[in-house]
Amino acid sequence: MDALTLARWQFGITTVYHFFFVPLTIGLSGLVAVLQTIWHRTGNEAFLKLTKFFGKLFLINFALGIVTGIVQEFQFGMNWSSYSRFVGDIFGAPLALEGLLAFFLESTFLGLWIFGWDRLPKRIHLACIWIASIGTVFSAYFILAANSFMQNPVGFTYNPVTDRAELTDFVAVLTNPVVLVTFPHQIFACYLVAGAFLAAVAGWHLWRKPNGDDHRAFRTALRIGAAVMIIAGAGVAVSGDAQSKVMVEVQPMKMAAAEALYETEAPASFSILTIGTLDGQHELFSIRIPYLLSFLSTGDPEGEVKGIRELQRTYEETYGPGSYAPIIPTTYWTFRLMIGLGMASVGLGALLLWVTRGERVPRARFWGPVLVALPLLPLFGNSFGWIFTETGRQPWLVFGLLPTAAGVSPGTTLAEVAISLTTFTLIYSALAVIEARLLLTYIRAGLPDVTPPVAKDGEETPLTFAY
Repeated sequence: MDALTLARWQFGITTVYHFFFVPLTIGLSGLVAVLQTIWHRTGNEAFLKLTKFFGKLFLINFALGIVTGIVQEFQFGMNWSSYSRFVGDIFGAPLALEGLLAFFLESTFLGLWIFGWDRLPKRIHLACIWIASIGTVFSAYFILAANSFMQNPVGFTYNPVTDRAELTDFVAVLTNPVVLVTFPHQIFACYLVAGAFLAAVAGWHLWRKPNGDDHRAFRTALRIGAAVMIIAGAGVAVSGDAQSKVMVEVQPMKMAAAEALYETEAPASFSILTIGTLDGQHELFSIRIPYLLSFLSTGDPEGEVKGIRELQRTYEETYGPGSYAPIIPTTYWTFRLMIGLGMASVGLGALLLWVTRGERVPRARFWGPVLVALPLLPLFGNSFGWIFTETGRQPWLVFGLLPTAAGVSPGTTLAEVAISLTTFTLIYSALAVIEARLLLTYIRAGLPDVTPPVAKDGEETPLTFAY
């Protein structure tokens, strides 16, 4: 165990933990805006209750997401200063825009939305949540643009005097082919999580109290969430197909590692399940879909997919001696878990629409644990997708430019990383408990009373927090 290994573990843990909050924040902000828009247009009080109910859950998640996100940026200077020095000129530009533009929109207009109930004109107040939601989307784009440079470096020149990558074309960074396909894939995935959360919370209340006072509102929210899951799932599938083809162009080793494909094949099949050695070199049994890997990689069912061994030889000729294959069991299984959990989510969304047709509600006993698990399926699918994306790039920190081993801070010791890793883990564990308790408390409370406060004679209307 060395400082590099621990630094990678620390960044991986903090990144995955932070990403638990991101998809729900992005997707739920948009769905809350839709609920408020429906209330604004129809005057139906049920949608006002749903807006405030899910708006409160959104704010809890948003607050915890900010706290966990800040820690990630500290690590660029703490554990990865060599990386920051090498690409700071490029990587910092989209992150600066994320803070100056996207986070400004989120924080400013979200504050106006929180405290603007019954104080701002209804249209202005509605616009605030929409602008805040748009801010979350901008934030996602700029962060993905920075990450996409690590996957496919563009818009730069290498300065041998300073030994740094220097920005020459910021537009090229923002229009990187990788970000153009990753962005819609990620946004659809965020709405898949948010739709599942909406359906799960509403469905759980319906399951507990099928004839409760707010059963119609919850039933409506459940069906909206389920419909969003199906639409978002279709978007994830289409954008994921486009993403896989770009991935083959810029990082062919990642696709080969996703299938544990050692020899070049044409056509290449896709294995749903393989039993054999962990590295995939010796197969005992597998369930395969013929031609699928070729189609995912090239768009042609008969297309050639290069294998790990051929790519290894090519990379050695280009970059010199060394191993250029990522950890195969990690890439193989995270790729399948990402796809499998996403497909299971969409299937449950379709099932919920069927179960709630007419005036029906989910009543069977098995629906309780299913609804509790429902939002976790796409959420974990998102996380496995990012684990695949980042581990599949190894051994590169910036593909073709900077190996991961060269990006760690030269003065960081094993003890320092171990202390910070332990500290962050303990803090994050405490935050997880806080997040879970807050969400469960307000979920159990159900829809709020939206009757406006009444002032006593001679007094002004009480200044109350919107929630």
